[in-house]
Amino acid sequence: MLLHLLKSKLHMAAVTETELHYHGSVTIDRELMDAIGLLPYEKVLIANCENGQRAESYVIEGPPGSKVVKMNGALAHTSSIGDRVIIIAFVSVTEEESRKHDPRVAILNEQNEIIDQFIGEIYPQQGSQTQPLS
Repeated sequence: MLLHLLKSKLHMAAVTETELHYHGSVTIDRELMDAIGLLPYEKVLIANCENGQRAESYVIEGPPGSKVVKMNGALAHTSSIGDRVIIIAFVSVTEEESRKHDPRVAILNEQNEIIDQFIGEIYPQQGSQTQPLS
């Protein structure tokens, strides 16, 4: 049996662009991708915090340092520039693998700068084994 767990999460990313006449996907700054271990063409779930819409797509690598979070194709209908979104990737693991699995999370500000990062628990509790990224 496989379990589906959180792998990577960009929390509160700001949409910087939309491009309706494109064949789909979400373009994300390569540095943001690397911070949470997202891969090009990886399937993601995108939740728009402004309007509650959710959509699935795949990731396209954006220029490093650009802070781009661009909704392409049909995704452009789900977001407006400035909307805050949560971008989530999941992983399928065995129960044994799940005991050692630690998701990577980056929390962003309005300029898509990382203001906090975690490996493990999203909200660390005092005395937990969660390790901030450096």
